[in-house]
Amino acid sequence: MELWNKITQITEPGTIDELIADAGDVGHKVTARLVHDWVAQGLLDKPTRRPKGRRGSAKALHAATQRQLFLLLLDKRQQMPRIPRLALIPLNLWFYCGDEVVPTRQALKALRTWLRDGVRSKDVAREGARQMLQQLDHPLATDTARNRLLRLLTDLSYTGRFDRDELTEAARAVFEPPSAFAGSGLRRAVGHAQAPETLEYFLTHIHAMCTAIRRVRDGDVDVALFARVRLVHEAVAGASPELLAEAFGDTTGVDLVNGCGRNVLAILGLEILLAEGYWENAPYKPARVAAGFGHLRGSGAPTATR
Repeated sequence: MELWNKITQITEPGTIDELIADAGDVGHKVTARLVHDWVAQGLLDKPTRRPKGRRGSAKALHAATQRQLFLLLLDKRQQMPRIPRLALIPLNLWFYCGDEVVPTRQALKALRTWLRDGVRSKDVAREGARQMLQQLDHPLATDTARNRLLRLLTDLSYTGRFDRDELTEAARAVFEPPSAFAGSGLRRAVGHAQAPETLEYFLTHIHAMCTAIRRVRDGDVDVALFARVRLVHEAVAGASPELLAEAFGDTTGVDLVNGCGRNVLAILGLEILLAEGYWENAPYKPARVAAGFGHLRGSGAPTATR
């Protein structure tokens, strides 16, 4: 049976046996152990237990959206065979579509699973570092400056720790190379004119992400705090329930790897820093402190756009 047809037919909760049967209908042979493993790692939510009857406990029920998600995960497993990458799928659905599709408790567990990939593999950390470098790069930056920044970004993606002064110096050499900006009094900004991304924005973004990485890895983020991430995102960007349908497309698996996880970490980190009073004495403050992608209030220096 074609995947989308099967998914649209699922409208009721089902037992683990029905999840396995769903998978078989679209050509996947799976076991109950796989379902239990994916629940433990946040790829699926815990099923709802049913009350005991005269004949004992009935099997717990997985929500209809979880049955649909299970089929999506099985389909995308061919493109994204690593469990931490698959964890980005429920995280994305929660971030863009809401708690009704993926509960916050499950999304938080999925985030922890995704972060384990960076801890376990420096190649994964380097991939994320290259993406950040591309956002900062200036055509006149030297290869030496780029390589230094790539190394620092890889290390912070891997460990969640960084030296702010060293990172500032390295990032400035790439974002505002001396050959173009030395003595000019200009500050470079990229992105939309209404929300320019400056070097200070980048450093704040990194600080927030590292704060969130450490807190999540230490188990110091509860569901109530994590729920604020989506509330902030929805307040700034609006709800996007239509992305649930897009998530079943052919190319989405690769696209999900990019962006959402880092956005979640940035907003979470900014929320943590806000709660801790960090911005009261900070040299710069985001115009949207809790938004994660708002523009920064600069020092008043003139700005040069890309």
